[in-house]
Amino acid sequence: MLERKQRKNRTEITFVLPADTPPGPVSVVGDFNGWDPHAHPLRTREDETRAVTVALPRKSSHAFRYLAAGDYWFNEESADGQDGQNSRVNT
Repeated sequence: MLERKQRKNRTEITFVLPADTPPGPVSVVGDFNGWDPHAHPLRTREDETRAVTVALPRKSSHAFRYLAAGDYWFNEESADGQDGQNSRVNT
């Protein structure tokens, strides 16, 4: 699930996953972080979901995927679209 908050000159995108699906650590990787799996790991929230927030420029579009333990790549079902193998988010 994607949550959005509009700010003055940016959009904060929160990437949210259930607590245990998939099991183990998960990161969001994309063109906004140089596809670095260590840049944005999801952390457990009080409501038992896992999430990370990334600030992106307004009126931009970005490719991303999730990377879970065991080199398991997967896409966001609620993304704004697909870009080849990747999910796409628009701000």
